[in-house]
Amino acid sequence: MATKIYTKTGDKGKTALIGGTKVPKSHLRIETYGTVDELNSYIGLVNDHITDAATNTLLKEIQDRLFTIGASLATDPEKETGMSIPDLKAEDVQLLEKSMDAMNEELPVMKSFILPGGHVAVSTCHVARCVCRRAERLCVGMQEEGLFIEPLVLQYTNRLSDYLFVLARWIGHKLGVPEVTWKPRV
Repeated sequence: MATKIYTKTGDKGKTALIGGTKVPKSHLRIETYGTVDELNSYIGLVNDHITDAATNTLLKEIQDRLFTIGASLATDPEKETGMSIPDLKAEDVQLLEKSMDAMNEELPVMKSFILPGGHVAVSTCHVARCVCRRAERLCVGMQEEGLFIEPLVLQYTNRLSDYLFVLARWIGHKLGVPEVTWKPRV
């Protein structure tokens, strides 16, 4: 018999962090890791729209790192969890940087702002980038509220949004989709 997915424990608007601490579902920590979960789903969607095997592999690795970030954010830092929580490493950030550097080698120099769009893969990548920026802002908000957050989480989300921007450009380039530059009204 399959285990039921519902527990009914959250029916009154509370949830438990890893470690057992109960908090409202509106808590900044919950909002933050919920946004990371949303980002993870969008990255899965980006991955479904592209066919480059190396990029597919890296996006799966990024999804794994986002689960790591989610676990970190979902843990009460003041409680003993009794379980091993995975952590980010500086190499995870460096991997994003190396990938961006490699993609940038193939891209024309950007001379103006670019409007998102042109292909569903490009647009989806830009949506993921925006969700990543929101996750980053929420992480900063946690820090400003005095809630513990691993410093590498902030660094990784910052770099990941940059990676998603470059990836959107690179996907468009590979698909032969012209970039539409922003021409502001004056």
